[in-house]
Parts: sequence; structure tokens; C-alpha cells
Amino acid sequence: MELWTALTLGALGSLHCAGMCGPIALAVPVIGQGSFNKLLSRLLYNSGRIFTYALIGAIFGGVGFGVAIWSSQQGLSIVLGTLIVLSVLIPFSLKRFFDFGKVASGLINSIKKNMGLLFGKKQWHTLFLLGLLNGFLPCGLVYMGIAGAVAAGDISGGAIYMAAFGLGTLPMMLSVSYLGKWFGPSLRSYVRKAIPVMILFLGVMLLMRGLNLGIPYMSPKINHAHSVTVCE
Repeated sequence: MELWTALTLGALGSLHCAGMCGPIALAVPVIGQGSFNKLLSRLLYNSGRIFTYALIGAIFGGVGFGVAIWSSQQGLSIVLGTLIVLSVLIPFSLKRFFDFGKVASGLINSIKKNMGLLFGKKQWHTLFLLGLLNGFLPCGLVYMGIAGAVAAGDISGGAIYMAAFGLGTLPMMLSVSYLGKWFGPSLRSYVRKAIPVMILFLGVMLLMRGLNLGIPYMSPKINHAHSVTVCE
């Protein structure tokens, strides 16, 4: 999967991150004094978050590799793209039947509890750990990034794709740390309306990639002679 789609999804979706995770970013403690220490504290926190995304990407990239052995990367892209597009088009009344939030509520509460403990400790390594735990909190846009990691078809490709997604969110998340007062309810409302468009964009990109249309960077020709095979 082309990395520019990960960066674009991260950059566009970072407005959503500002609305959902902005309060956490604003509450991250600063170690020491001065503008340099403030920037370094924020970068450590975001580095932990991006590390988690890369780890998740590696796991799901491995899943994509396993699927590719038994099928094809083209077919995988088409399936993932179709599911993402349907996730936008399916009416909200039906989406309630696919809400897995309650199932994972225990894990989410545990993550939040540990984050709360870390907020009280002003040490450099706790900033990284805060970001690392934050990366595991449920997020619809992260799920879309995971779909791209699966389509990458291998562990390293999945990790790089999700790391690029995380880097795409970095400018906005740093801006929130310094300009948090500007990210009020009206902006979050606007972002909620724009999110389905971002998700639909990724779904269409995955579909085009799988259709093998020969469009550079969007739907490049896949050389089947180099497809994955299983040794006997």
C-alpha cells in the first residue's frame, strides 16, 4: 500500500485526533522548564503513540502476509476496500449491531487507569509510555490505517505504513499542545462530519489498488510473476 495514502489519512484524520485525544495531549506533563523541554516532552509522548501504531501495523501486516499466501494481494485489497466503503454506507441503525466497544471495555478501562497513574509521574520515560498506551485506545481512523497495513502484505510494510499514518497526525497533535484553546466543540463537530469522507477515500484507494488499473501511485500494475509462493 502506497505510503502517501497513510500520510494523507493521518494528516486529514488528525483533526479527529485533535478532538478525541486533544485533552490527553494537553494534559501531558512537561519535564523541566523552557520551550525546548516542552517540545521534547511532546515529542516523546507522540513517539510512544507512533511506536504503538507501528507495532500494530507489524502485527496486521503479518496477517496480510498470511492471507496473501493463500490468495492474492489484489483480492485482499478489493475485499478490504469494499468493507471500508460499506462501513460508511451502512445505515447507523445497523452499525449498532457491530459495536465491539462493550466487549473491549475492560481492556480500555485498564489502559485509562494506567495512563492516569503515569500522569502523576514527571519522568522522561513515562511520557513515552503515556503515548504508547494512548496508541492502544480505540479509534475508528486507526482501524482504517490497520486495513492499509493488512493490504501492505508483510510485517515490515505494515509497520512502516502505520508509522507513516502516525507521522501524518504529528503536526496537528503538536499544534494541539500549543493551541489547544482553538480546538473547541464547533471544530470537533465539523471534523465528525468530515471523517466519513476520509474513510471512504481510503476504501476507494484500496479498491483501485486491487483493480490493477495501471495508474501510477494509485493503482499500479502488480507483477504476478513476483507473487508469494509456498515452498513444497
